[in-house]
Amino acid sequence: MSSALPLIRPSAAADWAPDSWRARPALQLPQYPDAAALARAQEELRGLPPLVTSWEILALKQQIAEAQEGRRFLLQGGDCAESFADCTSSVISNRLKVLLQMSLVLVHGLKLPVVRVGRFAGQYAKPRSADTETIDGVTLPCYRGDMVNAPEFSAAARTPDPQRMVRAHARSAMTMNFVRALIDGGFADLHHPEYWDLAWVRHAPLAHEYQRMVGAIGDAVRFMETLAGGQVHNINRVDFYTSHEALLLPYEEALTRQVPRQHGWFNLSTHYPWIGMRTAALDGAHVEYFRGIRNPIALKLGPSVGVDQLLRLIDVLNPDDEPGRLALIHRLSAASIGEKLPPLLEAVKREGRRVLWVCDPMHGNTESTRNGYKTRRFDNIRSELEQAFDIHAACGTRLGGVHLELTGENVTECLGGARELTELDLQRAYRTTVDPRLNYEQALEIAMLIVRKHGQLAAAAG
Repeated sequence: MSSALPLIRPSAAADWAPDSWRARPALQLPQYPDAAALARAQEELRGLPPLVTSWEILALKQQIAEAQEGRRFLLQGGDCAESFADCTSSVISNRLKVLLQMSLVLVHGLKLPVVRVGRFAGQYAKPRSADTETIDGVTLPCYRGDMVNAPEFSAAARTPDPQRMVRAHARSAMTMNFVRALIDGGFADLHHPEYWDLAWVRHAPLAHEYQRMVGAIGDAVRFMETLAGGQVHNINRVDFYTSHEALLLPYEEALTRQVPRQHGWFNLSTHYPWIGMRTAALDGAHVEYFRGIRNPIALKLGPSVGVDQLLRLIDVLNPDDEPGRLALIHRLSAASIGEKLPPLLEAVKREGRRVLWVCDPMHGNTESTRNGYKTRRFDNIRSELEQAFDIHAACGTRLGGVHLELTGENVTECLGGARELTELDLQRAYRTTVDPRLNYEQALEIAMLIVRKHGQLAAAAG
């Protein structure tokens, strides 16, 4: 374990406040019809307890700093957009099971600690490519996530309602409370990996390989305990952190607070917020908001991002080159990563900037099928991830994490994978309201792919 992070006071903090974003152009924000209702909702949020603590945030920043040095690997995964209806014990525990199983595969295969970050407890808002949607001649606002409006196509459902921010806070708190209770109660105990089993995948093609891995880890744990003459501690629980795209700035502002014995401001709605590609303008409201908070943050990079733009964003978001502060999540598509990624890697390396490089192989590979489903092909997801490892190795940089949209439910939303899902399979269990997610089998296959690719590169380097 390295020493504590150095105390760095953001150089831009003097001219920043939680609401200074309001003076900048703000994209992807809903148009609330009642300004007074919005103000009341924000005031109610300001009086509610935070969802996370500053010491949890700083602990995650320390772990990300270690991942930047190659001493950890970041696994970030969860729903494309949470729904209020899915705030249930089974959905939450199944999602947690998938992430625990994936992290077990990664720890075993990479021989590195894993930073576990869920895309949940706040992922209730989504950017959209258009403000409105037209069906049968009727035009209404687009569905922007349950924090903003409802997916049903009616005027009442699609009208942005600020009170939904309060409901999102409540469901985020319920989710975090249940996750913390599960982990503190031994749900993540390596002595009992059977707690993580998902009944619907007991006969999955990858189940046997996974069970062999669990058996090997169990044998290792028992061997260590025999040598120690008692139970080995710190293997009965794990650290688990939350993340979401900090899109709805009125919500984020209301939960941005100062805390005793710490300088600066913390976003206490989540441990690890990120900026999406649609809101990454240098002069925009979201970049202005992010530059002032002390959380570790991430920035999504799409094919349109140029070298100069990226370096200027890094200067604004991490002017002091603070360890653990900034992750860059590239989402470039299997077709364009070979052309687009190397110049970005070379530029950041040349400038000597400290970042964590993470691959999101999902968002650049979205397509629509002939029967109208929005989907992603597993082969393209796998290709982008494998190419990312190779490109980083060739550039002398390090891929330190992966960012995935996944679920523990028995869905059929992405094509291919272990069961070779086809377009006809999509209609069987297509449940997402926004983006297609990997199911358990596909997610576990990705974890095993990462291990195999890492092993191949290590062998080639050795």
